Amino acid sequence: MTVRTRIAGISNPTELQRALIDAQYLADDALATTTYLSLALGKPLLLEGAPGVGKTEAAKALAGVLGREVVRLQCFEGIDAAAALYEWNYPRQMLAIRQASDGALNLYSEDFLLARPLLAALRNPTRSLLLIDEIDRADQEFEAFLLEFLSDFSISIPETGTIRATQAPVVVLTSNRTRDLHEALRRRCAYHWIDYPDAELEARIVMARASTVARSTADAVVMSVGLLRAEPLAKPPGVAETVEWAEAATLLNTQGARWPDAFRRAIGVAIKDQDDLTYLSDHLDAILPGEAA
Repeated sequence: MTVRTRIAGISNPTELQRALIDAQYLADDALATTTYLSLALGKPLLLEGAPGVGKTEAAKALAGVLGREVVRLQCFEGIDAAAALYEWNYPRQMLAIRQASDGALNLYSEDFLLARPLLAALRNPTRSLLLIDEIDRADQEFEAFLLEFLSDFSISIPETGTIRATQAPVVVLTSNRTRDLHEALRRRCAYHWIDYPDAELEARIVMARASTVARSTADAVVMSVGLLRAEPLAKPPGVAETVEWAEAATLLNTQGARWPDAFRRAIGVAIKDQDDLTYLSDHLDAILPGEAA
């Protein structure tokens, strides 16, 4: 295994952590270290955690630090290899057949090939970051196919041959852990669990992402979100919802809404499930922030 000691000008986990912070992603030391090691060892990075803790945002921030484009494969139930690899543009092929004046037409040239995320990443491995988002939503057959792809980073196209990456692309996988992933996939990756941030860090995230929000408002929102996450909700608010709730309530306050009514009126950006809203209706006042700023 080749160890790369310097990646995009970054020579250690501390430098990567600082670069991620500069990209407005407040990574802790553990996440920065695991991410750095995945890059240095050339291994995919597997990020697990509850929805909304910042797994996808971590991948986007890393792409920004590395100066790469995010090539995103959004997994879903029933996804197959065609959706991830490539497809032939059949309508364009048929049109070309009708317009061809001789028999020299090659229907399987690059002109008719539609690259899906995996092929796109193979074509530009030094300029892209392959984000395989919510791999746990795909079935085990697709996971097995993906494991094979991650082993050699090549695609076999029967009509044209094999396309192989000149070097392994940077790969980040995310999982909400709705099901267990196969051990073989886990062993292939560097692994990190992202939990909800503590109150201090989450308030800092709010301040970094929402320039119009006062620190007192950020602290009040974070405290209330912590109470919401302790409730048996179907869809507890993630970090993005914390930021949006603080921004929305601040906007309503500047337009004349008083605290805590501004938070109550903006609850739809924090809680996005009707059953959850019904459950909270009887004791929402005890959870809402009070005087904020």
